[in-house]
Amino acid sequence: FDNGKSAYERLREEPFSLLLTDIVMPDQDGLEVIRITRAAHPDMPIIAISGGGRLRTGNYLRLATAMGAAAALEKPFSFEEFLSAVNATLT
Repeated sequence: FDNGKSAYERLREEPFSLLLTDIVMPDQDGLEVIRITRAAHPDMPIIAISGGGRLRTGNYLRLATAMGAAAALEKPFSFEEFLSAVNATLT
């Protein structure tokens, strides 16, 4: 989905096996997506990614994990790092 609002609207229709969300997005940022998803689906695995923005990337990612993301990746990340996070999150 191209923004957090679209992702959440689809999530209301059916849960996902894994939610991968960027933090900085239009319409609804990834932190809001995590908050809403956690409230509606407390056990859904979530991975947050961020390349930064107005705040330092680490601040966004620490907040994402505090809000319930199982993993947080800072852009740029390798395909191996991504697969490792997905495998760890889904097991």
